[in-house]
Amino acid sequence: MFIPILAAATTAVLASGAEALHIRRISKVRHLAFGPGGSFSALTILTPLLRVFFFSALAWALTTLFLLEPKAHRAQVKEIEANERRHLLLVVDVSPSMRLQDSGEGEGLSRTQRASKLVQSLLKRVTDDKLHITMVAVYNGAKPVVQESRDVEVILNFLDGLPLSSVFPVGKTRLFDGLEEAARIARDWPPNSATLLLVSDGDTVPATGMPKMPPSIDGALVMGVGNPTKGSLIDGRQSRQDVGALQQIATRLGGQYHDGNLRHVPTSVLNELGSLKTDQDIFKLTLREYALITGVTSALGLALLPVFLYFFASPFKPGQEPTTDKTS
Repeated sequence: MFIPILAAATTAVLASGAEALHIRRISKVRHLAFGPGGSFSALTILTPLLRVFFFSALAWALTTLFLLEPKAHRAQVKEIEANERRHLLLVVDVSPSMRLQDSGEGEGLSRTQRASKLVQSLLKRVTDDKLHITMVAVYNGAKPVVQESRDVEVILNFLDGLPLSSVFPVGKTRLFDGLEEAARIARDWPPNSATLLLVSDGDTVPATGMPKMPPSIDGALVMGVGNPTKGSLIDGRQSRQDVGALQQIATRLGGQYHDGNLRHVPTSVLNELGSLKTDQDIFKLTLREYALITGVTSALGLALLPVFLYFFASPFKPGQEPTTDKTS
């Protein structure tokens, strides 16, 4: 920003002039402050430079804070313009095989329950207040469940054991229908504004027919649930997490695969998706924080300089005789 730099430069010029005038004045009485020798101490010589630096830095910090848009925290939810929104496109497998209990430590959770815990853990680490969540349920077909909601609890409620498979005709899981529906929804979103998250056990995934994602999809993550080594019986066959099929889907989407049967998604993986801001971004310093740190440090330096000058500027104390060693 040009104006804060200009303010700092102007302050530096004015402060330098004031310090030069002050040096001329105190040089006339230097013998009173520094003794018969009249020589300035190192701290006294350095003080004008420090004052110019602190005044300039303080001017830059205050001007920057004045020009920055105020950051307000209000209880009322502010409507976000469509072109400024970030999106999480959640495609969830709700087929009957997702109700099998073979997930988590001890295999005490159903695949749906494990999926809910994975999504909940992920959303707790997402801090973008512009994020809108869209959920697509997929079984024998695909249906949008929630579109562009900012209420996390609504999403978690649908994942909390609701029998969404009952709204579909009985049949095989058509996972690519969910991806095709997701691509249709995201077609009108701005480029690189959405992250695709697919949660499934990978059961009965076709080898062909992968739909093409629109430019709005900036990253994709495929999370697998269910035991990947031991199958569970359903409809006369063994069902388990199909790791190979899910990895293939992730590769064809240009994204990543994560086995969520036992481990949550690492934050480092979320940060690589591009359009999601996680809680680690809270600790990243912005221009506002730099201005605050600079302002506080400069003001503190200006306040402490007189104290250091009083105690350490000169060993000479007017009105006191210099101490000398007395020998008997």
